[in-house]
Amino acid sequence: MVYPDRAAAGRALGTALEHLRATRPLVLGLPRGGVPVAAAVSAAIGGQLDVLLVRKLGLPSQPELAMGALGESGLLVLNRDVVDHSGVSAEALEEVEQAERAELHRRQSVLRDGDPIPMTGRTVVIVDDGMATGATVVAACRVASAQRPDRLVVAMPVSSPEAARRVERECDELVCLWTPADLGGVGMAYQDFHQLEDEEVIELLR
Repeated sequence: MVYPDRAAAGRALGTALEHLRATRPLVLGLPRGGVPVAAAVSAAIGGQLDVLLVRKLGLPSQPELAMGALGESGLLVLNRDVVDHSGVSAEALEEVEQAERAELHRRQSVLRDGDPIPMTGRTVVIVDDGMATGATVVAACRVASAQRPDRLVVAMPVSSPEAARRVERECDELVCLWTPADLGGVGMAYQDFHQLEDEEVIELLR
């Protein structure tokens, strides 16, 4: 299964999420690549579309391994197991946090027009273009869970089996259309996997 592009993946995902239509869900795309998928999902099942701006705090020695995450409200979620076992110093953690906070603020200023839509009491659907390790989506789930949605759903066109298992523990429902055992990278699932610019994301959100 290879998708022509992210919009096609979102339309396929929308069909699988039809059972959520009655909840008028809040569909949240993870910038940048998740936004065109989320836009197509929202067009298919209704509800509201927004972005979930979250920055993973990767270990300095292993950036793919999340030791925590930052949310827009300033919320800091730490993965204590990773922090404790890695032996990362408070200074190193602070350095990573400051760098990611700066990028989060940059994205807020570019992509946000007003405040984020509240998640409390809503059915929230987190969408990305795929998961290789799942670290960023785990971080997004923890940031979203802190706002107490009524139901938290993660929807993915493609994922490695390992990432799917990690993320399944963080949400109420995981919908994933394809979990190839040999997923080398999310890009292999797409014919068109170009890197989106901020302008494309802004246009989709409009």
